[in-house]
Amino acid sequence: EAGASVLLLRTCLALLAFPVYLLSFLGLWEPFCKKVFFPFVLEKISTIHDKKSKKHKLELFRNLADFRSPSGELRLLEIGTGAGGNFQFYPPGCKVTCTDINPNFQESLTKNMKKNQHLHYERFLVAAGEDLHQVPSGSVDVVVCTLVLCSVQSVSSTLREVLRVLRPGGAFYFLEHVAAEHSSWKYFWQQVCFPTWKLVFAGCCLTRELWKNLEEAKFSELKVQHISLELPWTPIQPHIVGYGVK
Repeated sequence: EAGASVLLLRTCLALLAFPVYLLSFLGLWEPFCKKVFFPFVLEKISTIHDKKSKKHKLELFRNLADFRSPSGELRLLEIGTGAGGNFQFYPPGCKVTCTDINPNFQESLTKNMKKNQHLHYERFLVAAGEDLHQVPSGSVDVVVCTLVLCSVQSVSSTLREVLRVLRPGGAFYFLEHVAAEHSSWKYFWQQVCFPTWKLVFAGCCLTRELWKNLEEAKFSELKVQHISLELPWTPIQPHIVGYGVK
């Protein structure tokens, strides 16, 4: 019953988004999405998301400085930096390495770097979360990842890389949208939107149960909190927030 309704509504949604499916079939959507559409839309969505998640981020990043290395430095690597919306939460003097698979955020990234001159920006790497080979093992104190695990090819490979680059005692901070409770309407709509959403928003998956991946990764300590952000009319309200220690 639910399965049939999901399929029917998915088809209706696909028809509404037919131009995108056609462009995708012709191989034109992905380059356009990557260069123009996604950076533009993400900036708009991020502005709203940043407002709604600000208090959670302030709470989350409050103890970042606790993970300074013995020398007193805090070396931080961010996976999927995008436009740099998290910079404002990092403590002064923090040494930041930015990574993103998509290099087309330069304009808004530069703007945010200028706004946040309390940080040292070490380097920018075009890299996927699953492959941070340019970063030496055990070389960073903190890894941060917000709204990125939804669209990586492999969550477990990404978490393996996180644990590799972190020094022992270092921490991984996350805030991610996740699958809703299976018996809920929210989950029903996540299933309906799934294929079209994934195509339009550069591979973003709506129904990942990321807390399970985090529990399976080898963190010595893991704090995960399930929260709901007020993002009406979107299928991305359920989130998890927390950190894991290597």
